[in-house]
Amino acid sequence: MNYKKPKDRREWCYPFIYEQQPLCDYEIATDELCSRVGLVLALLPEALARVEADLDWLQPRIYHLNGSVRGRNGIFETDLDGLKERYDWYREQVADRVSGFVLPRGSRLVAELHLCRCGAKKVVRHLVQLEQAGLGYENTLPRFANLLANFFFVLTVFIKQEQGEEEVPYISINY
Repeated sequence: MNYKKPKDRREWCYPFIYEQQPLCDYEIATDELCSRVGLVLALLPEALARVEADLDWLQPRIYHLNGSVRGRNGIFETDLDGLKERYDWYREQVADRVSGFVLPRGSRLVAELHLCRCGAKKVVRHLVQLEQAGLGYENTLPRFANLLANFFFVLTVFIKQEQGEEEVPYISINY
């Protein structure tokens, strides 16, 4: 079937949804990640107000990441510096808690953050595909997206620590 943009605007959900290039897929992936962060914000208990403030800062930057290929770049070194600072702070809080791979499990909140981590990895992969397709972008985008994945992981460890949940190690039989 050959899909074409319908004339009735009510019958298409996004102006670029029928594009053949991978850019739209990237934008959908970043939109999904931003939406997942919104879900995490809805699940946060009041006791995690610091996490809420960090995610509140981060969520619009994920939408900046979204529009930074088709439009003007919206992710800057200052954004990387800010996220690195928060990443380092959480790493310090959970020092020595995780020394290897862990199973992605825990409370609903933690599970959603693990899905955010996976979503950030998908965004990185989409950026790789965009580059392979010849679409250029600033190097701050993949750096920020990779950092996002790491940030979401350390956040899961921090929240599990705060909620008294234990990490379950994963021992690979493959490596």
